[in-house]
Amino acid sequence: MAQPGRASLKEQRYDRQLRLWGDHGQEALESAHVCVINATATGTEILKNLVLPGIGSFTIVDGNQVSGEDVGNNFFLQKSHIGQNRAQSATELLQELNNDVSGNFVEESPEKLLDNDPSFFNRFNLVVATQLPESTLLRLAELLWNSNVPLLVCRTYGLVGYMRVIIKEHTVVESHPDNMLEDLRLDKPFPELREHVQSYHLDHMDKKDHSHTPWIVIVAKYLTKWFNEKSDQLPKSYKEKEAFRQLIRQGILKNENGTPEDEENFEEAIKNVNTALNTTEIPRCIEDIFNDDCCINLTEQSPSFWILARAVKEFVANEGQGSLPVRGTIPDMIADSNKFIKLQNVYREKAKKDIAAVGNHAAKLLQSLGKAPESISERELKLLCSNSAFLRVVRCRSLSEEYGLNTFNKDEIISYMDNPDSEVVLYLMLRAVDRFYKQHGRYPGVYNYQVEDDIGKLKSCLTGFLQEHGLSVVVKDDYVHEFCRYGAAEPHAIAAFMGGAAAQEVIKVITGQFVIFNNTYIYSGMSQTSATFQL
Repeated sequence: MAQPGRASLKEQRYDRQLRLWGDHGQEALESAHVCVINATATGTEILKNLVLPGIGSFTIVDGNQVSGEDVGNNFFLQKSHIGQNRAQSATELLQELNNDVSGNFVEESPEKLLDNDPSFFNRFNLVVATQLPESTLLRLAELLWNSNVPLLVCRTYGLVGYMRVIIKEHTVVESHPDNMLEDLRLDKPFPELREHVQSYHLDHMDKKDHSHTPWIVIVAKYLTKWFNEKSDQLPKSYKEKEAFRQLIRQGILKNENGTPEDEENFEEAIKNVNTALNTTEIPRCIEDIFNDDCCINLTEQSPSFWILARAVKEFVANEGQGSLPVRGTIPDMIADSNKFIKLQNVYREKAKKDIAAVGNHAAKLLQSLGKAPESISERELKLLCSNSAFLRVVRCRSLSEEYGLNTFNKDEIISYMDNPDSEVVLYLMLRAVDRFYKQHGRYPGVYNYQVEDDIGKLKSCLTGFLQEHGLSVVVKDDYVHEFCRYGAAEPHAIAAFMGGAAAQEVIKVITGQFVIFNNTYIYSGMSQTSATFQL
């Protein structure tokens, strides 16, 4: 019987994040199992930022023993852990952060697991690989790509941070766009809205009712007047919008001296003219989703996202008359409760009607595919309909495509090299460093006495890489010197920053909310800048 109390305790603990991704996002997080390869400073910082918000369970794979160097840059390892297994030691301390999270560890190197039990990695919702050598990373990436398991690569190298998302297809229903406009349909009012607006008679109202009429109704009323008197087009230019604002101003009641009354609802209408008059249209990215092969050619294996996207497409072609389902929400505004609730219900009822219509299309599609009607829940249907203008699909390239000589994205790199200090230079240096490791079995400049000798070696690795990939670009010598001085160190400040950034991407993938980057992220601790590239 302790469940209600437990729920409120959970709500208190996770209050902030529940406002971000809701109960359903938290549920997805709490049922996820993530694997992190290597309990390095970067690896444990990522896990810290997943354990605190309540990831269901994690498994650390690391065959290394804790060294003095580890203790120096990793808050989740202590002096007493030196000589013990790194995965076990880190798991113990990470678990102390949140009792609801289950922590596991495997005292084996990823290389051994790939040799002896490659299917081990298929059990996870997502794998995070930190500080892995190139050869191991390519093997792991190939395995996970073929098994459809998302992989996030994260690396801290001196003052440089690197992340790469490798996921075949990631669909997002709740993308939470920053500048979301209200879905008011004032340019194309649906019959119920038109009828509701016509029920208002602004010229025959007393002062109280007049000053408490919702601004949406005011704009709709004066829009009808605009169409009748001025133009058959929406006000578009600054001059037209100003004329429309003036038309609304003329409607403000005047006192016996002819001075306009202080009517905040009319001021609100004037202020909202710009956003209220946006045209109702289907965004380009949604058109692309409708025209996608996965939407056109549904199969029994099609995920619910694509079946619902197709149902919305069919709704648009039929009941929607060229428009997406109505979102069903209106902003807060100055109005009396009765008028506000009536207007809110007009939009809500229309949204319900649209959801039911999309549901009918979805049911027919499920039937034609031989799938059970309950394979798409009511919650999924409602969520997708109310977010139908913000759907996103992200498809990343595989790591083998990025590393293949014939499939390497040369153009993307060259396009950024106009700036000799572009973050893409750091990517080229990381590739050169990996080449150095392959040739010498170690990273450049690990010990001070090696730095001078390694500068020439690293430079020849860089030159070889550029030539092999047909890149006629110039990388300043300063970068070669800098990377030798890094000595493959993993400073905690950079690892902590990357840990926060990587955990965010993991949460985006697991919850299916917000949009992941596609596909490479580089952070420069020297200039405090970052950039994403499609490599």
